[in-house]
Amino acid sequence: MSHRRTLLLSGLAGLLAAATPAWAEAFPDRPVRLIVPFPPGGSADPIGRILAAAMEKRLGQTMVVENRSGAGGVIGTDAVAKAAPDGYTVGLVGVGSMTVAQNLLPDVPYKAMQDLAPVVLVVGVPQLLVASKASKLTDLPSLLKKARAEPGRLTFGSSGNGNSPHLAMSSLALRTGMELIHVPYRGVAPAITDLMAGRVDLMFADLPALLGPVRDKALVPLALGSAEPSPLLPGVPTLEEVGVTGVNVENWYGVVAPAGTPPDRIAKLQQAILGALQEPDTRERLTQLGVRIIGADAEAFADHLRKETAKWVELIRAAKITIE
Repeated sequence: MSHRRTLLLSGLAGLLAAATPAWAEAFPDRPVRLIVPFPPGGSADPIGRILAAAMEKRLGQTMVVENRSGAGGVIGTDAVAKAAPDGYTVGLVGVGSMTVAQNLLPDVPYKAMQDLAPVVLVVGVPQLLVASKASKLTDLPSLLKKARAEPGRLTFGSSGNGNSPHLAMSSLALRTGMELIHVPYRGVAPAITDLMAGRVDLMFADLPALLGPVRDKALVPLALGSAEPSPLLPGVPTLEEVGVTGVNVENWYGVVAPAGTPPDRIAKLQQAILGALQEPDTRERLTQLGVRIIGADAEAFADHLRKETAKWVELIRAAKITIE
């Protein structure tokens, strides 16, 4: 090969390398940030940390978990939506900030289906209905009897307006004709603290957040909002088993990326998450939290978001839920 031809080919290779977009380079080549839009003390934090640890092995990079809480998950979800669409920031989001917020809360700064790209629907999380010991409630029939005898007297806490605990209790109240007073908190941990202290009477929350207090007999389990009972709480019935039908209030968590993230990077993240969810250790750790492993890909997750949005918008209208 002539010296001139060698120079020409070298120059062409250099031009092609320069024209190659940055996102086509090896990914990831630095730490990836996982934003959890809730504080420690709920179920999203341990789920996110278990997932991040398993993803590190498959991506070959550190996963940095960042709790960015506030406004029922909206603040952290907005941080994901506004991050650079390069695959180095993802978020673990739930039903409230993805399917409810824009239909209930004022001035939500992002459009979930436009500003965020689904990656994987990770887990389903049963909602557990519990009562404070001070309330003297022992089961669902005793709750319904007291609520109907004293309408507007019983209070229920939630992790924030428009989050799954708020919607779960609203769905149950609508179905059974109860009139309850909503007391929203900034996260599930302070709500549980006040519930154990008897400052509020009731609460629906993700099962992982309530397992400890229930096992310690600090709270009274009344019923599960999921279709199936939990092996972690033998003897606790589902709502349907105690005669309340049509109330399925399972929460869920999934991973999203900023809209515009390159498809090959979405695919790499999806592959890492789906692979992590097949690892026996990861599955065991998640199962012990009380969650149901789903592992649905981006397309199935997008379809789930559309269906969930329609479901909860219908509830918001039927129950006339508003935020004062």
